[in-house]
Amino acid sequence: MANGTGLDGMLLASRDPERLREWYACALEPQEVSEVDHYRILTFRGFYLIIDSRDDIAATNPDPGRVILNFDVEDARAAVKRIEEAGTRWVAPLEDRDGSLMATATDPDGNYVQVIQLSEAHRAAM
Repeated sequence: MANGTGLDGMLLASRDPERLREWYACALEPQEVSEVDHYRILTFRGFYLIIDSRDDIAATNPDPGRVILNFDVEDARAAVKRIEEAGTRWVAPLEDRDGSLMATATDPDGNYVQVIQLSEAHRAAM
């Protein structure tokens, strides 16, 4: 269905949106970082991560397993190094799962962020 619904972005609210934007920009190398009005927009292969300021939320995510941001990366080891340099707590360190590399970290607000480098076999199976 060429005319079906598409998902092209998500809004991520924070009490400290500048800190969050800087973390994602350093840790995950978006193709573009911009600002429209008060929104901080990071573009990852056509997907928009829109960071907004909210004061009606907790400082850290009380339920981080509810939504996990998955980032498809070309080099998981390099991504893990950048994430460590940006500062994180690892939920699951880098591991090889039948040829695919995966790791789960937390961003500064406690949201789960997963980096995935799929093997050719796993990519073909999708």
